[in-house]
Amino acid sequence: MNRGDLILISVDEAKRLAKKNLSPKRYEHTCNVRKLAVKLAKAHGAGEKKAGLAALLHDIAKELPRDRLLQIFTENAIIAGNAAQRPAPVWHGAAAAILAQTQYGVDDGEILSAIRCHTTGKPHMSKLDKVLYLADMASYERTYPEAAALREHALKDLDKTMVEALGMSISWLKETGKPVDELSLQAYAQLRAELYGGNASGTTPSSEAGPKAD
Repeated sequence: MNRGDLILISVDEAKRLAKKNLSPKRYEHTCNVRKLAVKLAKAHGAGEKKAGLAALLHDIAKELPRDRLLQIFTENAIIAGNAAQRPAPVWHGAAAAILAQTQYGVDDGEILSAIRCHTTGKPHMSKLDKVLYLADMASYERTYPEAAALREHALKDLDKTMVEALGMSISWLKETGKPVDELSLQAYAQLRAELYGGNASGTTPSSEAGPKAD
């Protein structure tokens, strides 16, 4: 679809790009994320086509080397913002959003936002942001014990499941000595305060455990 000088990438082209740029295991994950994202989007009115496209592109930069990710940030400094100053494990989300916008013609702000924050979350997430975050964290090949419960919970209530998932992710990162992105802490505090009341500042999970590393 032509939009000025941009061409909005088709689903078929996004599939080809994902298959070309990702290992078989990562491509399988991408397809599983797409399947769950579309299911969640349908359940919550988040836009199934947007969810599917965001899912196909969310990990497009996952297997790029560190130097290439930094090059993407340098060449697109305005779009990248402070991406390079954040923990390296979350760089691929920002890089994927930049590639989607600058090379694949994705000019839909909702899709770009979902791709960018699919690993970290962020305060005041859209439905599509939440759909992709949860689809990635609980995709069908995930084997950690809480994954199936997250899939079930996400179909019923996106916001409560986001609090659950962010809490699990933050706790797991802390317990394993990995860096926690500030946006994750902010997203958790904002959503928890919105749902359950109280002061959002300083609110951090204490007892949950579970991974969110992709």
